[in-house]
Amino acid sequence: MATQTETIQVGGVRCERCVMRLAQALEGHGGLESANANLMGQVALAWDDERTSRDAIIERLAKSGFPELAAV
Repeated sequence: MATQTETIQVGGVRCERCVMRLAQALEGHGGLESANANLMGQVALAWDDERTSRDAIIERLAKSGFPELAAV
């Protein structure tokens, strides 16, 4: 197992409810080991690259209403 980590910047996060929506968007994503968001829209991700990919995680966020993404 090879764990990858990255912190990304997500646009549209303005309140605690946004952070909760973001968490719900990623909940149950196979291979995602952790995702911690803050109110500034920074999300620290850790995933098993044998089970999922950065692109798959980003795509899931985008489909959930968080389209503005950038590496931090």
